[in-house]
Amino acid sequence: MMLTCRKETGIKSPSDFKGRTLGVWFYGNEYPFLSWMSKLNIPTTGGSDGVTVLKQGFNVDPILQKQADCVSTMTYNEYWQIIDAGLGADELNVFKYEDQGVATLEDGLYVLEKNLSDPAFVDKMARFVKASMKGWAWARDNQEAAADIVLDNDATGAQTKKHQVRMMGEINKLTAGSNGKLDVAAYERTVSTLMGGGSDPVISKVPTGAWTHVVIDKALGM
Repeated sequence: MMLTCRKETGIKSPSDFKGRTLGVWFYGNEYPFLSWMSKLNIPTTGGSDGVTVLKQGFNVDPILQKQADCVSTMTYNEYWQIIDAGLGADELNVFKYEDQGVATLEDGLYVLEKNLSDPAFVDKMARFVKASMKGWAWARDNQEAAADIVLDNDATGAQTKKHQVRMMGEINKLTAGSNGKLDVAAYERTVSTLMGGGSDPVISKVPTGAWTHVVIDKALGM
């Protein structure tokens, strides 16, 4: 996740956010943003000393229509939608949440803790994880064929092969060198970020027992 800004706005660093309008995804995606602003001591209530938060849909229209100075994007998807819409990479400045130290874990596999004491359940989950990893490995090595599968199942007709292949290439950069196991350091940074939300933190104490390698270890041993 990152904020992508029009270079013409003069935003060169996070210190230039004050007085600007920033497009932010909600439904959970706002938490690292709010933590980031809290870390920078920038209010999210507007004004010259703060930022105006534009509740962004899952598109990049606000930056294209100049309704916002910056919008939320993913490295593999929305950033390229801006490029495809006609703005060049040299016209943009990007701020990756990873580089700002406020990135949070996103998609994962979640189970009830009590189920982990059931060997049959752990075995089923491990087989699911192993099969998923096999599918991602195949998509990595067969990007065009993977894109064709997506297009064959796209009922909207909105997707393009170029975009799907490019997204697969960008996803490969994110997963390179990983065996799928939860990065504990990334988990701890997520906890720190969610607890650092200023006056309204997402969580109020460090959770215990919230992650496990039981399933992935079994999957990797199969």
